[in-house]
Amino acid sequence: MKLPVYKTSGEESGRSVELLDDIYAVEPNDHAIYLDVKQFLANNRQGTHKTKERAEIVGSTRKIKRQKGTGTARAGSIKSPIFRGGGRVFGPRVRDYRFKLNKKVKQLARKSALSYKAKDGAIMVVEDFNFEEVKTKNMVTLQQTLNINEKKVLFVLKQANNNVYLSSRNLSGVKIVTASELSTYDIMNASKLAFVESSVEAIEQNFGY
Repeated sequence: MKLPVYKTSGEESGRSVELLDDIYAVEPNDHAIYLDVKQFLANNRQGTHKTKERAEIVGSTRKIKRQKGTGTARAGSIKSPIFRGGGRVFGPRVRDYRFKLNKKVKQLARKSALSYKAKDGAIMVVEDFNFEEVKTKNMVTLQQTLNINEKKVLFVLKQANNNVYLSSRNLSGVKIVTASELSTYDIMNASKLAFVESSVEAIEQNFGY
């Protein structure tokens, strides 16, 4: 699959980039995508949620009423979950949500996601660019010239660029990642992928090509 390389002015440069069929034209595996996205979201969870159970509530341990003869149910402690202010039953505890996923499954998931985007025509290649200074206006102008200002865009760079990253930080519809950081979640979450020309080769190297 060949894609034209666009200039930052929005015009075609006359060059093209060949996208490998082994990465961008595989048979998509939906279950692999599901597992990789699930792992990505799980790994980002803090897992610091916690409620107090009856053993952790501060209160008297005195039996609040006699066992028999009251006509009501037995009650042994004010910290019982049935009373207001008592402990919570089966409440959340601090835990780690991370789980392991095989490397080959993650690779298949990313290839499947990229294949979906390539099939939908949601991938474009832009020549390498840099901003001389940090300005959000620079990124807004670039989006307008490339005609992608109304879409959720994922820019993929070969390596980290502080000026480009900081210029897009205030824009909710733009995300900047490097080729090594490209994840299945980011690919599926974006409506348009904008690859910097040098990042195409870097992505192929990450897949072992």
